[in-house]
Amino acid sequence: MPAEAHAPIPLAGWAAIPLAGWAGRQLEQLARETRSRAIAALCGASVLGQRAALNGFAIPGLVSAGGGCRLLRAQDDWIALNLARADDRALLPALLGDADLDPWDDGALAQRLARVESAALLAQGRTLGLAIAAMHETPAAPAIEVLAQGPQRATVARTGPRVLDLSALWAGPLAGHLLWLAGAEVIKVENPRRPDAMRDGDPALFANLNQGKASVAIDVATASGRAALLSLIARADIVIEASRPRALAQLGIAAETLVAAQPGLVWLTITGHGARAPEHGWVGFGDDTAVAGGLTAALLDASGKIGFGGDAPGDPLTGIAAALVGWRAWQGGTAQRIALAMSGVVADALAHERAHDSAALTSVLQSWSRARGLTVPAPPMPPVSAEVRALGADTAQWLSC
Repeated sequence: MPAEAHAPIPLAGWAAIPLAGWAGRQLEQLARETRSRAIAALCGASVLGQRAALNGFAIPGLVSAGGGCRLLRAQDDWIALNLARADDRALLPALLGDADLDPWDDGALAQRLARVESAALLAQGRTLGLAIAAMHETPAAPAIEVLAQGPQRATVARTGPRVLDLSALWAGPLAGHLLWLAGAEVIKVENPRRPDAMRDGDPALFANLNQGKASVAIDVATASGRAALLSLIARADIVIEASRPRALAQLGIAAETLVAAQPGLVWLTITGHGARAPEHGWVGFGDDTAVAGGLTAALLDASGKIGFGGDAPGDPLTGIAAALVGWRAWQGGTAQRIALAMSGVVADALAHERAHDSAALTSVLQSWSRARGLTVPAPPMPPVSAEVRALGADTAQWLSC
């Protein structure tokens, strides 16, 4: 169960993170609906700036705060190109149709990109599996979409839902963390061959997002592992996953079939750009999806400068949205599969901020741009106060049930 709530962190002085206002209002709503004092103690700026605060990141310009994504000029627009994964640079010659391109020569890359239209770069890049976005593209999918519905739960809801967290990195684990703060029992499932990269890559953030969760290790490459996973799903109220469709199909998991058969099951699918074809195959991370959602364009309009509007904001914004929609769906009792698109969530949050107070949004974007190079102004999150379970520590307990 979540730790005792800490005193609320005041928002004053921390409003310079773009879209922190929207995040804060969503957290306030989640706290009201779940009656969670722990969630009420959070603020939007602390959640959006959490990774930056833990790592001492600076407000970014053309290179993202974490260093993996960069903004580059195409012939007709700016694009965000995420090169955080080891194999991404190897795809750059194919992206540009230039076998002689040195993928590590950023100057040559910039020169070649400047001669290609953004639409061609997006089409080729997404086919190759690169996380790429354009500053002025329109998100392909809505922020939240119900893909399928199933039978109503007949039994009375538990005190808190049982959540199966199959996700990794930031958005999905944050959703699971917020549900844990709301009183949910959360089981984090990892493949021992490919555990959540955040365990070793960013252990401080991993600890904050995954404290209090049981840890189950399942090798889904085996028939017994797949059977064990299906058994856990059958006992869950909410499933959180961020897998590409092919990965689920290879496991023999059809989310919509499970939703149709299991009363009350809420299945949350977190994507970069949407869960329908063709965008279900597009790779997206927090920085590039925020560009696709219009945040860099808004920053340019407000300040006259190109840059990233946060530290991978697509992730925490979507994690917050997923927790709220998941809780509401569980309370309603109708089985359903719900897709969240990070680019759509950013666009939706931006639209709501404009409608809520466009002058304040402009002021925040301008102050963010002026502060480029300074430390991200994030108040601290409450400290880790529950155990972070070792990989697979609870496997025997949960698979013997």
